[in-house]
Amino acid sequence: MASASMALSGGREQWPAVCVVGPLPPPSGGMANQCEQLVRLLRADGVSVELVCTNPPYRPRWIGSLPVLRAGFRLLPYLLHLWRAIGKAAVVHVLANSGWAWHLFAAPAIVVARWRDTPVIINYRGGNADSFLARAPRHVRRLLAAGSLRVTPSVFLQRVFAKYGLTAEVVPNIIDLSRFAPVPQRSFGDAPHLVVTRNLEEIYDIPTALRAFARIRAVFPQAQLTVAGSGPELERLQALVGELGLRDSVRLAGRIANAAMPAVYAAADCMLNPSTVDNMPNSILEAFASGVPVVSTDAGGIPDLVQDGVSGLLVAVGDEQAMALAALRVLQSTELAAALRQAGLEQAADYAWPQVRARWLAAYSRVASGREVA
Repeated sequence: MASASMALSGGREQWPAVCVVGPLPPPSGGMANQCEQLVRLLRADGVSVELVCTNPPYRPRWIGSLPVLRAGFRLLPYLLHLWRAIGKAAVVHVLANSGWAWHLFAAPAIVVARWRDTPVIINYRGGNADSFLARAPRHVRRLLAAGSLRVTPSVFLQRVFAKYGLTAEVVPNIIDLSRFAPVPQRSFGDAPHLVVTRNLEEIYDIPTALRAFARIRAVFPQAQLTVAGSGPELERLQALVGELGLRDSVRLAGRIANAAMPAVYAAADCMLNPSTVDNMPNSILEAFASGVPVVSTDAGGIPDLVQDGVSGLLVAVGDEQAMALAALRVLQSTELAAALRQAGLEQAADYAWPQVRARWLAAYSRVASGREVA
């Protein structure tokens, strides 16, 4: 393995070589966005990083349309890439999720790291962790326990792990403040612009946001809503937009490139987050950093991220009336909107790269030097 401890060479810090295992956009999702940012920012700071991507494009492309066969086509190249990349690393950083993603990608990476006698950090990020671990075979927990260090992005998941006898350290998600910056608060008259920046998946409950927006339109007839995301719920949501009479006021924008997301927030007066399962949403961090007031459900780890009434307003999962009323409080009070905006900006600074960088590099150094033991 590479040198396990930090050294100085020509006045420059030398950190352990890291193998990061995780997905990249597209599609843009929380874990993929965090993986892309982590690798890019570590490399920019001079850390030697080898990325093993868990979702490379299928070759040939048509394999992607065959659900079972496509997994096999990815598995062998993935294992070969793991073997080679882990052989060059002093520490392996596996971004892990619940469900099939654990079995297909995270588990093989942990096993290969053990075969190669390379310490591994399991960075578990799934909001469904509790239900997954409750149903999972015993070997899943044993494999989690075998990691040199377990890291979660939130205290919420740390509590879930403790429930199953597993320790974990918290290293939060990254918000890249070089990309997201606040714009001056604007006067929108009777035409506020609201945004939802979640993928069109059942767990994110976009219908509740649409129904809440219909109530908001009764007060602000010229209000507009942009839903930035793609996913399997598109047709259902298009039908609901029609049923609610919102075709002229709701834009289902589809997948928006990461580079274009700052402009989405810059044009927003309030963000709605209707998710039913969540951990530490990137979308809320991005809204904070962009100075956009947040109205969110209290799902999962969100109350650990959003202080109700201080940095955002929280409502119960699935409560469209409460979401609409909370959004109207923000839109009808410039003082409340300004206070939420300021608190969000201050909180975003806690998740900026300089703070998160120090925690990851300290973890890499400890694990590579053998000072962390499962």
